[in-house]
Amino acid sequence: MSREDVFVSTEWLAERLNAPDIVVVDASWYLPAQKRDGAAEYAARRIPGAVHFDIDKIKDTRSSLPHMLPSAPEFAAAVGALGIGDGMRIVVYDGLGFFSAPRVRWTFKVFGARDVVILDGGFPKWLAEGRPVEEDSPKARQPRVFTARLDNSAVANADDVARATASQAIQVVDARAADRFRGEAPEPRPGLASGHIPGSLNLPSSQLTSDGRLKSPEEIVTLFRDAGVDLDKPSIMTCGSGVSAVILSTALETVGKPAKAIYDGSWSEWGMGERPVATGPAKQD
Repeated sequence: MSREDVFVSTEWLAERLNAPDIVVVDASWYLPAQKRDGAAEYAARRIPGAVHFDIDKIKDTRSSLPHMLPSAPEFAAAVGALGIGDGMRIVVYDGLGFFSAPRVRWTFKVFGARDVVILDGGFPKWLAEGRPVEEDSPKARQPRVFTARLDNSAVANADDVARATASQAIQVVDARAADRFRGEAPEPRPGLASGHIPGSLNLPSSQLTSDGRLKSPEEIVTLFRDAGVDLDKPSIMTCGSGVSAVILSTALETVGKPAKAIYDGSWSEWGMGERPVATGPAKQD
């Protein structure tokens, strides 16, 4: 995998907006502190023809955790209803440029979509270039059939993470901000401990982006190495609720070092009090 396998440019998409085999997906989602509403922003304006993928709705609604993956039949029904079917090229973007789009791309891929890319620079770059937007009511697409098969090997649970840190054969890398990782700042979700998974490393996802775009391959490699990550060892990515963890895994994908899995429950599960918690900086061996 390389950067070209992950991204398409705004120019590329502008030339193909009306192609029948391409579907544009607005994946905008925000943290509570950002005080923005992805669904409302999509309703107000969007890339022409885009559909909205709401990670607060297309998830396992039976789980108390924020963003657990739905079942394969549930995912197939949800995206099929959006007009996304087998064999289509899916172009995902978000309102920050490179924040929630990686999570939605990863979700499509773990359910079997083969051709899913992220719009480089996202909606901010599209707007800055004066490209067309749609501001009237979104038009529903014709429903399609999407065949979903979950790749369980790409999804880690808490026991997988515990085994990884115990054996040290697999690295666990946390994408949360450094003060949250060290336990110096409270968690934004109530009832969670402050700190991190013992034995995990920390690379805040915000360090990997600049102006809504992923940094260069050289910068990515340096940032991971500075965080103590061995790029030749397998890794599991975690964060607060399974969203920014995918920023890390996507960055690794662009430098040809894909992560082994995403810990879907992330700190929303681990920090509930039933698992050991460490504080302070990561211990790099």
